[in-house]
Amino acid sequence: MSKVTKEMALEYHREGKPGKIEVVPTVPYSSQQDLALAYSPGVAFPCLEIQQRPQDAYEYTNKGNLVAVISNGTAVLGLGDIGALAGKPVMEGKALLFKIFAGLDCFDIEVNEKDPDKFIQVVKAISPTFGGINLEDIKAPECFEIERRLKEECDIPVMHDDQHGTAIISGAGLLNALEIQGKNIADVKLVVNGAGAAAVSCTKLYIALGVRPENVVMCDSKGVINKKRTNLNAQKLEFATDRDIETLAEAMVGADVFLGLSVKDVVTPEMVKSMAPKPIVFALANPDPEIAYDVAIESRPDLIFATGRSDYPNQINNVLGFPYIFRGALDSGATVINEEMKLAAVKAIAELTKEPVPSVVNAAYGMSNLHFGRDYILPKPLDPRLLTAVAPAVARGAMESGVATRPITDWEAYNHQLRRRMGYDNQLMRGFTETAQRNPKRVVFAEANTDNMLRAAVSAYQEGICIPVLLGNEEMIEKRAARLALNIEGIEIVNLRHDREADRRDRYATKLTEKHQRDGMTFRQALELMFDRNYFGMMMVECGDADAMLAGTYSGNLTPAEIAKEVIGIRPTYNHFATMHILQTQRGVYFIADTTINSHPDEDALFDIARLARNSVEYFAHDPVMALISYSNFGASKLHGSRIVHNVAERMQEAYPDLPIDGEMQIDFALNNKVRDTNYPFNRLKGKDVNTLIFPNLSSANTAWKMLLSMGVGEVIGPIQMGLNKPIHFISVDAAVRDIVNLTTIAVIDAAVVEKVGNDHDK
Repeated sequence: MSKVTKEMALEYHREGKPGKIEVVPTVPYSSQQDLALAYSPGVAFPCLEIQQRPQDAYEYTNKGNLVAVISNGTAVLGLGDIGALAGKPVMEGKALLFKIFAGLDCFDIEVNEKDPDKFIQVVKAISPTFGGINLEDIKAPECFEIERRLKEECDIPVMHDDQHGTAIISGAGLLNALEIQGKNIADVKLVVNGAGAAAVSCTKLYIALGVRPENVVMCDSKGVINKKRTNLNAQKLEFATDRDIETLAEAMVGADVFLGLSVKDVVTPEMVKSMAPKPIVFALANPDPEIAYDVAIESRPDLIFATGRSDYPNQINNVLGFPYIFRGALDSGATVINEEMKLAAVKAIAELTKEPVPSVVNAAYGMSNLHFGRDYILPKPLDPRLLTAVAPAVARGAMESGVATRPITDWEAYNHQLRRRMGYDNQLMRGFTETAQRNPKRVVFAEANTDNMLRAAVSAYQEGICIPVLLGNEEMIEKRAARLALNIEGIEIVNLRHDREADRRDRYATKLTEKHQRDGMTFRQALELMFDRNYFGMMMVECGDADAMLAGTYSGNLTPAEIAKEVIGIRPTYNHFATMHILQTQRGVYFIADTTINSHPDEDALFDIARLARNSVEYFAHDPVMALISYSNFGASKLHGSRIVHNVAERMQEAYPDLPIDGEMQIDFALNNKVRDTNYPFNRLKGKDVNTLIFPNLSSANTAWKMLLSMGVGEVIGPIQMGLNKPIHFISVDAAVRDIVNLTTIAVIDAAVVEKVGNDHDK
């Protein structure tokens, strides 16, 4: 992970529009009629409806999708009481997480009031605006009373995430760790170090899960909380033990589970060794745990260990819970987040961990075989299945406990709605970026003598995503970097035409000749080709001198793609390769192919494109629902172009009988299932929303994604190469720098996958 500096953080928060969130309209506003409906006089009608029936606020306003993150700044991260205003960046960040993980809109509200009664008054007074309230960074013990009273006095869900978020996630981890260790929760002895809001909430939840109160020992900075001590507050007194022990070291002897929510380095290897066989240690002090990961693991080979950090296995991370808990609570119209809903979340998270992990999650964390076990007791935060696992469980919990005012009746439709809400681009790219930073690969930038390619290479290097190799003339690249004010110190430049590269050109030419000598290629011809940046760069990858390559393309120039087929080759069982763009829109995620390679595919080429797209969509943790696009519907036209598309649909159905795919069809029928199903009730996609569009030719696919992007319909990742033996990716030299950096990240992930599983992986 790249180091975050003060300068980087400040620039991140002030660049563009200062802050991290904004409000955008969701209705038309271009005409006077629109404005008359949005405000006066039209707005009076929903106002009167809500006056007569307050529940209609969920129908006519955004209340049902709006959460408030509210704090008084008295316990901000590890910074302490820094005040309401200084805590605003944290609250904005929490609002951002609500949006990208669960599609919930969020306002951050900083209340400059430390008196609990006055704070409660303020929050209660503004609560009609919101569907739910997330209390954040409020110090103990005031937070207990504030949450209790607001839950009683407000008719919407209220949760103090610092308390319950950690409890829910660690509770799920505890259930799974106990299962792996073969222990019964009713029998285990629990030691809790820390007596703040999170520690108290965790302990209460563990007891609700089955830990017996008499088996709990809680410690604070003064040692064991026992009944001999005086002046204990109500929260500590509830957990005071009868045992005649005073120190954490004494409490740890024979303990099955340790939960730390305190300070670093208070647990020693000797304490861990004194625990019962097959112990469980959750050391959650941040950023440094109660005992260092390597020290703890070395002390006990039978240990299951978790921290709050992302760079070790088993991260206890609140983001696994709060977005989805509020999603389920708001969608069911819950009036409160109660114990039944919290327990439902715990069990849903625990059960998800036991399911097979999607390839995209493995790739995002640089793994090849994540599976339920000692180092995987919780889902990864970037697992896109969390939304559809946790939110419905919470909604069911609300309904079963009688607090849901808008019960969900069609669960299949609800799950479908959730899938459409799933944040993709930012979430996925963040995970891929972190993975690339942990294991950066050598990436060749073939067109380093162009502004945006050079900017992207420098940016990727500074972010720790890759180790760039710039192809070109050193003097020219250095002059360009100086003009662009780019620091290229430490970045390798390879002048492929210089005399010092003669030996490498000979080696590459020999390799290429051996590969194509039966195609009539001579060494002299191959050697001449090594003066071409695309041939040379791809041979670097082919020969292992680099791990991946970004071939810069120009409008209408397919030459790099042809060279890639010759140098790198196409994967077995395919005769063609292709590219795909991933488009994230408000309607959901769409996969579009082929966007840059095959100009006029025949039937076999289009069949390969569809097969590759199917595999890629599954790789990115989506269930493909595919439409093959044409200008006619289901055989209406007998002309050659539409018949090709029609035939490919039939071949795909034969090859993959369970795959929802159909065609040919016009784009409006593909994207509107009601119209499609009404007019063509025989179609194989009945009731399903298409997420994968296979276009009949390059012009239509390329035009489609560029038009949507230019119109601001969504964000895009791509073009992602599908089907070559090694990671060679193609992107316009004029693409935005961030798009090139994103594709560089994908290339690094591709290289890591190839390194782990070889060329047989089917992305």
